[in-house]
Amino acid sequence: MSDRITNGENVADFDAFFAEQNEPRFGATLRLFGREYVLPTSLPLLFTLQMERVQNSSDADDIRRLLASLFGPTALDEWAEHGMTDRQLGVVLLWSAANAREPGCISIAEAVELYDEQEAGKQEEGGEGKAHPTPKTIAHGSGKLS
Repeated sequence: MSDRITNGENVADFDAFFAEQNEPRFGATLRLFGREYVLPTSLPLLFTLQMERVQNSSDADDIRRLLASLFGPTALDEWAEHGMTDRQLGVVLLWSAANAREPGCISIAEAVELYDEQEAGKQEEGGEGKAHPTPKTIAHGSGKLS
């Protein structure tokens, strides 16, 4: 695609470019508490930005905004009503972040293992809080998270 000429000026028209590139694409599907969620094939910017904030936050609104970008605005409340634990949430986030970019690249069992490794690493470092995927692991999400 070449830049568009508008009013005699050379303008890089990202709107047109992204519209050409923005075919609806869908990635992995997950079933959770009887509902199916279809992940996008790339992580929304809002998800990646919210991950930075959620890492050290226990505010339910922060987590709600993070989940809304992938799973819809009611996901956190629905999952909490079903008794989801913080560990289960961490596993779902790890699995989803990896499989949004490359469906099938990580199994649920591998996501559990990675979550547990991150949690153990935080405990060894004397850190408190829960293990959550970091923006770095999500941003680079090729294959297994690093």
